[in-house]
Amino acid sequence: MEKVDVCWERADGHVLRLARAGDADAYWAGLSTLDAEAALLTGSRDRYEKDEATSFFLRCVDDPDRRDLLIFSPEGAVLGESVINEIDWRARGANFRICIFGAAGRDRGLGSWACALTRDYAFAELGMHRLELDVFSVNPRAEHVYAKAGFRREGVLRDAMLLPGGTYCDDVLMAILEDEWWELRESDETA
Repeated sequence: MEKVDVCWERADGHVLRLARAGDADAYWAGLSTLDAEAALLTGSRDRYEKDEATSFFLRCVDDPDRRDLLIFSPEGAVLGESVINEIDWRARGANFRICIFGAAGRDRGLGSWACALTRDYAFAELGMHRLELDVFSVNPRAEHVYAKAGFRREGVLRDAMLLPGGTYCDDVLMAILEDEWWELRESDETA
């Protein structure tokens, strides 16, 4: 399916839109703010090299089986990303992930906002039947956001993630199905 540009703006000026090749430098600047908390909660490395990050970003922009959305501040800085990847067009399923890179993007409701919009985009625009994700048990705040967005717990991979310091945490599997999304939309419309 061809990528069609999408863009949403909050009343406070934050924007969520499809990533474009011209965003590579802004993406790198945003990714450079990735802090230890974001790296831990998303299983990311603490540090990336510019060439590595920008070439990965450009491959993502060109990949027909993913949709990378960027979260912009009102000033135009990239604060994070909300991604639908591993799209299986035949089975109509995909994976979802989100990352707010640093403290500048946290505690503003951006994660909840981007999660809900990306979920809706997956079902309404991309025609998905299933959207799944995994979240580490050390991130109950994110699990709450996902549950609020309609994702349901499907299972737990116990001690699946090795944390700094040598301890482990669980990997919680969650998903939302098309009919559950429709129910959610109908209840939102009647509220």
